[in-house]
Amino acid sequence: MSNTKPIGVAYTDQDIIGADYIYSAGELGYTAAAQGSVTQATSKSTGVTLNKSSGRITMSNAALAAATAVSFTLTNSLVSVKDVLIVNVSDVGTAAAYTVYVSSLAAGSAVITLRNMTASTSYSEAVVINYAIIHGQ
Repeated sequence: MSNTKPIGVAYTDQDIIGADYIYSAGELGYTAAAQGSVTQATSKSTGVTLNKSSGRITMSNAALAAATAVSFTLTNSLVSVKDVLIVNVSDVGTAAAYTVYVSSLAAGSAVITLRNMTASTSYSEAVVINYAIIHGQ
């Protein structure tokens, strides 16, 4: 993208406000100041609060039975009803045992659900979930 805003003899970088597309040949994401982490206090259904655009949620290591789902609320003042919340399982002891998804989204919060996908094994692991908000307007 070329520089397009003349300011005397120099140019400033392109302003992306109002742009239809944003292209990147490298990384695209949040600064360290926009990231955070939080740990659940007592159980996998205990809500957490983290007012950051991206973060890591370390869940309680309470047992989660086979073929069972548990939900908890992420309270985040940056979440709006026009946003998209992306979640994924980051660190876990048993690979491919879990799936995670956003069950609902509201202004200031989201309900996140973790499911033990195994047919017969209960796990007591502190699953770590990463999230990132794609902010809507």
